[in-house]
Amino acid sequence: MEDTINNIGLVNYQAHSKAFGNQTSSPWGRLGEEFPFILLLLLALSFSACSSSDDDGGTPAPTSNNVNSNLSNANPVVHRLEFPRLKGGQSLVVTHFDNGEVNYSVEWDSVKRSCRWSAYELYASNRATHTQRYRAGRGEVQYPTDPDLHCSTAWTSDDDPFWNTGYQHGHLCPSADRLNSRTSNYQTFYLTNMMPQLPGFNEDVWANMEIWVRNQISTSSSDTLFVVKGGTIDNANQYEPTTVHGMIIPKYYYMAILMHNSSGYKAMGFWIEHKASKDNGSALAKYVVNIDTLEQHTGIDFFCNLPDDTENHIEGLPLENVLRAWKFQ
Repeated sequence: MEDTINNIGLVNYQAHSKAFGNQTSSPWGRLGEEFPFILLLLLALSFSACSSSDDDGGTPAPTSNNVNSNLSNANPVVHRLEFPRLKGGQSLVVTHFDNGEVNYSVEWDSVKRSCRWSAYELYASNRATHTQRYRAGRGEVQYPTDPDLHCSTAWTSDDDPFWNTGYQHGHLCPSADRLNSRTSNYQTFYLTNMMPQLPGFNEDVWANMEIWVRNQISTSSSDTLFVVKGGTIDNANQYEPTTVHGMIIPKYYYMAILMHNSSGYKAMGFWIEHKASKDNGSALAKYVVNIDTLEQHTGIDFFCNLPDDTENHIEGLPLENVLRAWKFQ
């Protein structure tokens, strides 16, 4: 890695993708200034066996009247609007980027050996299709080890726990949301972006929810969607009592969605039991909740980098208002 200081005092650097060769990262983001950093969160975790990669910066959030944000964290990527409030402890943030833009981020629990959530943005340029879904060729693996999570408890392609369990590799940041480049798509297959999902869940209702979310943004859109997806790993009542090949099996999955458009912000969540279902279209309305309810279910503080007045307003709207705002009614 080659570090230089540019003429406005931000750090610029040459970043590399271990999968697809060298790429140059720019300090300028799509919606604001971006700058990379050394993941200082690791200082608080130096007693653990894990570390994460250097990361690009991201979309800055407003800074006024915000007592529950990540903005005091020295890691600027966690200031982005898609980020929930960090768990801390022995949980690590790993961010993957492509050609100077953040692709997606995960929070990895190094004790539970599980991703807690993946967070990412959708907007016009990354909705464009320039590649196909990654298919492993000769000498490659379909679900690679995450090269940026240096952790003794991380899953690797050599000990991939998903095989022969009856559970599928369930994407959190979906492959179909990252067809804008081969690198971005490949990165979605890292094991850190996977959680175990039943086939009748992953291939049907979860996929239908993913399509619904993706369709909120088009290649001509001027809006931005901020998305968090995960399964329940923190409350013992919300995951199966026994692990499978060492994996925690969530009883519930969720999506938290924030839209920024010319009218301002709106937000909603999906909260769904992990079981087979073919629900689609208007039938997905039964899983819609406001963000306050989703936070009560998960114990996660979503979209914490919004100003408190904005956050409190959009997250606490009555369900009927949420359904109407997202055109379920």
